[in-house]
Amino acid sequence: MKRTTSLALGAVGGLVGLVGAWNLYQRYTTETVPYTVVASVGDVELRRYPPTVLAETVADSRREAFGRLFRYIAGANEAETDLAMTAPVQVDGDGGDGGVSIPMTAPVEVSDGNRRIPMTAPVETDASADGVRMAFYLPAEYDAETAPRPTDEDVTLVAVPERTLAVRRFSWRATDRRVTNEVEKLEDALEDASVPLAGEPFYMGYDAPWTLPFLRRNEVAVEVESADAT
Repeated sequence: MKRTTSLALGAVGGLVGLVGAWNLYQRYTTETVPYTVVASVGDVELRRYPPTVLAETVADSRREAFGRLFRYIAGANEAETDLAMTAPVQVDGDGGDGGVSIPMTAPVEVSDGNRRIPMTAPVETDASADGVRMAFYLPAEYDAETAPRPTDEDVTLVAVPERTLAVRRFSWRATDRRVTNEVEKLEDALEDASVPLAGEPFYMGYDAPWTLPFLRRNEVAVEVESADAT
């Protein structure tokens, strides 16, 4: 009995190790939106992000929002060549005629057999007055003019200028309660340091759903007016 239990525990441990190794491999091979840390406020980083393009939608649920955006990067667009998306986000759908496949590197990749363009991490999610807002970052090679137009009118492309975000990082599952608590800590730290806000907080996710909880990279962020706080 003890031998059987030991073998079972060893098998579970081996599986956890393999999943963890795969999670780390995905993380280090996934394109992420570049940024420069310009200051810190305790455990909050003030990051300068370059201009980016987001594919954005507002839906009644995270699942619905994700499905729309994934279909866009999977081919529901008006381009005639392959396209890919940059991660963070956070099913399956066929592209429209003439659409391009825009795979995302994390958490999954999609390809139509032609040129593959990875998705950039992270994925933005937050609550809006009309539901859940979710946004995928497009790769840096695209701007608002060159990015393929979505065929779904509920998906829009948003050009985001250079901005400074205050970001607090945490791990484990990003439950609503945990995200709310992390946002409160983020806002308290910025208030104590007299850093003025320039927007509403949102969540950024980097990992596939099957990522082990203790390896997950989650962040809450908010745009700030100044990056000069120390």
